[in-house]
Amino acid sequence: MSGHSKWATTKHKKAGIDAKRGKLFAKLIKNIEVAARTGGGDPDGNPTLYDAIQKARKSSVPLDNIDRAVKRGSGAEAGGADWETITYEGYGPSGVALLIECLTDNRNRAATEVRTAMTRNGGNMADPGSVSYLFSRKGVVIVPKTGLSEDDVLLAVLEAGAEEVNDIGDSFEVISEATDLIAVRTALQQAGIDYDSADSSFLPSVQVPLDEDGARKVFKLIDALEDSDDVQNVYANFDVSDEVMEAVG
Repeated sequence: MSGHSKWATTKHKKAGIDAKRGKLFAKLIKNIEVAARTGGGDPDGNPTLYDAIQKARKSSVPLDNIDRAVKRGSGAEAGGADWETITYEGYGPSGVALLIECLTDNRNRAATEVRTAMTRNGGNMADPGSVSYLFSRKGVVIVPKTGLSEDDVLLAVLEAGAEEVNDIGDSFEVISEATDLIAVRTALQQAGIDYDSADSSFLPSVQVPLDEDGARKVFKLIDALEDSDDVQNVYANFDVSDEVMEAVG
């Protein structure tokens, strides 16, 4: 599997650690608020909200927290923040391209924290458009194996628009066009197949291979960026071998 998928698997396993720090919960709650504000508070009529709630529940966010986030976002309860989505572009060690997605109520704070993390960890900010062309918006659904084979998943999603199914260790990664994400997720549900998350993501079209030293530096930068409460997602175009991934833990 690709280095991008290996990293996705590692981040999935890290979720429990992040949850204890409260970082993951806060970011998932923000996604729910924004989805409810944009498309309304009924998950049955708002697929983006449905998926945001599903991901939060799979990550053990308390149901009460989820319910309050929906109410804040939809306006049924006071206290919702005015979240703004901002994407920064840059380069990390070894020339790895980075897309940094922020969801913030303070543009200046977000910019400062992203720039500081980049500067202190061998990264450089880039002009808008100079990095984003290396990535494509795709739908990504993570399906736990639970006795399933790759063919089981592929058979369920092929006619719904899935482009590929990748084995990423404990789970399968289903890739589609972003516009087919809901159809793919629905096809899995209709086939009785459980899934952990369904997200619109950025996947790289060209990847930069990294040795152990390069991987450590890039992962350190990504960790520093994700430590900011304003940073929701970091996408990067690195590739690492199984040996390197095992060496860096």
